[in-house]
Amino acid sequence: MKSFFAILISTFLLLISFHSSAQYQEVSNKPAVWKEKNNKKIDSTSILNAFKNGNFIGHFRYFFMSTNNESGLSDYYANAVGGGVKFETAKFHNFQFGVSGYYIYDIGSSDFSKKDPVTNLSNRYEVALFDFQNVSSKDNLSRLEELFLKYNYKNSNVTLGKQLLNTSFINLQDGRMRPTEVDGIWIDFNELKKTKINVGYLYGISPRSTMKYFRIAESIGIYPTGVNPDGTKSDYAGNLDSNGIYIVGIQNESIKNLKTLIWNQYAENIFNSTLLQMDYKYNLNPNSKLLFGFQTIYQNALNFGGNKNPRKTYFEKNGNSQTFGGRLGWQNKKIEITLNYNRITAKGRYLMPREWGRDPFYTFMARERNEGFGDVHAVMTKIQYTNPKKIFKSHLAVGYFDLPDVKNISLNKYELPSYVQTNADVRYQFQGMLKGFDAQLLYVHKFNAGETYANKNYILNKTNMSTISFILNFNF
Repeated sequence: MKSFFAILISTFLLLISFHSSAQYQEVSNKPAVWKEKNNKKIDSTSILNAFKNGNFIGHFRYFFMSTNNESGLSDYYANAVGGGVKFETAKFHNFQFGVSGYYIYDIGSSDFSKKDPVTNLSNRYEVALFDFQNVSSKDNLSRLEELFLKYNYKNSNVTLGKQLLNTSFINLQDGRMRPTEVDGIWIDFNELKKTKINVGYLYGISPRSTMKYFRIAESIGIYPTGVNPDGTKSDYAGNLDSNGIYIVGIQNESIKNLKTLIWNQYAENIFNSTLLQMDYKYNLNPNSKLLFGFQTIYQNALNFGGNKNPRKTYFEKNGNSQTFGGRLGWQNKKIEITLNYNRITAKGRYLMPREWGRDPFYTFMARERNEGFGDVHAVMTKIQYTNPKKIFKSHLAVGYFDLPDVKNISLNKYELPSYVQTNADVRYQFQGMLKGFDAQLLYVHKFNAGETYANKNYILNKTNMSTISFILNFNF
């Protein structure tokens, strides 16, 4: 295993010597998991013809992932392969029906039921390629993903049922075999000039690395829960009460080169989150631009935060948090360079269920998050290259994340020390006879930058470690 890991590292270094990429689909973009075809066929004669004129879309994926921890601690690897199909009818009186499903097989991986003998901790990354809730079963995992009815009106639509969403707080987080999916009603309104409005009510979520849908309250706590502000183990899994999530989002580009984004997410009986983000591009000349960005998020508890018992609640009663961040950068047709900063104030932990999506911060880097922490300073710089034909993308990013001390549990939910992280990502879309294939190679290394008190529990799968991922997709 070590030799195979070394070969992959060498391959990566060879690739990065020619180019440098991107990771995860940006939360500001529409979901593109299935590479949907643009089906403009309309047939109002019969439902049968609407089905006959529908589109089938397929996706196969191979995913290799390996984690190399500090000497003396356990290393892990996984090989997963899967495939699925999506069908969407043509329009029938402006209605469309869609359904998709996926299967996953383990073709050679570590035994994730075995814990590290030094720390007694479980695997963190590779297990998420399969079913996080059943680590001993990695074969023939099947998943119903989408099942929806959509109504189209001019440039807008309303979708009811199981579907894909990409918002600042609930998003695909598509860095494993399959993305997070939601169940509910979603309105995408695009009838106002340079303004997009989204309104939704969600009553179910199927987090990535799970095989079924859960009610909103049930979905919180499927992933590790960390500790309460008083140091006791969080016990909110299965003990929360909520009628669902109400979401409103507005994106406006009425002012030239300025994009303003507002999201409000109301998780009934648990907490509310509001985001304001403004991104401005200043034209230096026809070929290059300066980039400026500002973002702030405010959160507050609703009622008792999910449960009257403080040890079983998710958001501490009367609790709140505040974050703000900024971006400065330069961009031309091939290269984008940014310097990013994010601050989570010391007034409380920034909380957003990891089952729902990844951080919306400018400083986000794949394979780690700053959710669950307060009093954080994060700085990240990234250089990204896209070739003119857009078949090759790469990026190199370095970030420093100054977190509260691991023993400051009131502001450090997951007992993670400060760290320095480097990400290098290469993506390529094949052409010619291999058209439909695309590949990604991601290498991540995290260096410890905080006090760990000689406790390996603060090290395993957290710092002084590296992960490598190779993903091969085929879309048809």
